[in-house]
Amino acid sequence: MLKIIFACVHNAGRSQMAAAFFNRLADPQKAQAVSAGTEPGERVHPEVLAAMQEAGIDLSDAKPRKLTEDLAKDADLLITMGCGDQCPYVPGLRREDWPLRDPRGLPSEEVRKIRNEVQRRIAGLINREGVSFGAPI
Repeated sequence: MLKIIFACVHNAGRSQMAAAFFNRLADPQKAQAVSAGTEPGERVHPEVLAAMQEAGIDLSDAKPRKLTEDLAKDADLLITMGCGDQCPYVPGLRREDWPLRDPRGLPSEEVRKIRNEVQRRIAGLINREGVSFGAPI
């Protein structure tokens, strides 16, 4: 089972979108994703909730959480979401950085662009890691 952590600073936008898309599109028998942040916010950004609802994913129950050693201990891959020097480092994990803009406070059309880019990157990751339901997505 492949475990991926999507991380950003507040765990209230990009990383929440990425984990939700990954868990929707990947075969749950092969992989799972979690999201976390180095300084978790109080809640998922409202503009992110709205954009994901448009994509058919309800994040209203999602809660930002802290990236801890315990959460990371059995992970295989850490994908940081463009948080620069504030991005976490977890020893022993493969790591990628996706330089994505923070959607907080942006107009709906900009949040949709970020959401669509996250979804595109997730599809590529699922295909690359071989964890799709069957045929590549």
